[in-house]
Amino acid sequence: MTLTELHDRLLAWAGAEERQPWLLEARRAWFARVGEPHEEDKSYEHRMNGLLEHYLYDYRPDGTNRTIDLFLRDGAGDFTTDERAQMRELGRSRRALFEVRRIRPGSMELEEVVGGARHEVVERRAVVALAKGDIFEARLLPHDGKLHFAAAFVYHPREVRRAILKEAKRLVDATPPGQAADGDEFLAQLSRMALRLERYRNVRVESIYDFDAPQGRNAV
Repeated sequence: MTLTELHDRLLAWAGAEERQPWLLEARRAWFARVGEPHEEDKSYEHRMNGLLEHYLYDYRPDGTNRTIDLFLRDGAGDFTTDERAQMRELGRSRRALFEVRRIRPGSMELEEVVGGARHEVVERRAVVALAKGDIFEARLLPHDGKLHFAAAFVYHPREVRRAILKEAKRLVDATPPGQAADGDEFLAQLSRMALRLERYRNVRVESIYDFDAPQGRNAV
């Protein structure tokens, strides 16, 4: 199956009426963390896609298994062995904050801001206005041995690149040895800041991306 076909099969199963309570609870918890979008927000479509990606690939309806794991158990009875392997591969998706390191025709080299892992992403679309050094949130979907962008992005202004990198370093330095830094909470914090920036255009971007201010830690 193609990546789109796999995603559509998973979404159709997970979005069925009998599983709507799962989606509603995932939505409540997700937007409580990252900020709830309004239809008039410029990033509304990206943020709704982000919710769906979270629901499909990260959310655990029963507290243990992710939605994609439950689909493989209960909804993929007609899948071939190869198709099940493709879906398991898709289950290793990676959502993170990335910095653009290099752009080539048809691909992009990214580095995770927290952790430093590097990834080569296949990208046949023109990613609007991205340039070397830009920082953004995205999810990478593995398929047939290559990484592809999912549909949701959260972009952060170039003016606060250094502030974001400094805060990421502080986060890593403050993490006890042997433990992983809480990248998810950092992503949520940045998502709230980006949404706040959309809604308060009269406020300086540096004031919104102020990691010591109360609005840097709380909801939009």
